[in-house]
Amino acid sequence: MAREPGNRGRRDRDETPEFADRLVAINRVSKTVKGGKRFGFAALVVVGDQKGRVGFGKGKAKEVPEAIRKATEQAKRQMIRVPLREGRTLHHDVAGRHGAGKVVMRTAPQGTGIIAGGPMRAVFEMLGVQDVVAKSIGSQNPYNMIRATLNGLVNEASPRMVAQRRGKKVADILRSEDGPKVDGEQAPVVTEA
Repeated sequence: MAREPGNRGRRDRDETPEFADRLVAINRVSKTVKGGKRFGFAALVVVGDQKGRVGFGKGKAKEVPEAIRKATEQAKRQMIRVPLREGRTLHHDVAGRHGAGKVVMRTAPQGTGIIAGGPMRAVFEMLGVQDVVAKSIGSQNPYNMIRATLNGLVNEASPRMVAQRRGKKVADILRSEDGPKVDGEQAPVVTEA
């Protein structure tokens, strides 16, 4: 049975949505052998759909493009889903760590932008976060910074997830987090002059 040119078969269809990727770091490593040195390359890549899914991968090869391709494939295989508030920021402040790398990520009002350094910025851009304030403490190693960032993002919980875990409604969870109530109204905030 011949296929029509415009009708693509099931095999040809791309099953995964379009992913964006960002090369974070590339290392040239050398091995000394009898005839001289052999060079290899290690690539660190972050991949995301910019709608709440992100992953990272590392690849090693004799040539840079091959190392990047391997890293991208690995990143696509181990992606995580992160709930975002209004599709632009985190639901709550969160900290993550991996080895000596520690990161602190805070939710931010609209218009703040991504205030984060190097590898963390790549993770947030691929995740689709538009407003966040983040700080890396400790290790400056990009591998550890990305792992610490993802460790914190895995612990991110949306009100829906918290409500489901507690067996409550989302409205009950949001109401209890807003603060004390006075006869159904929000209690006024008193400031000293």
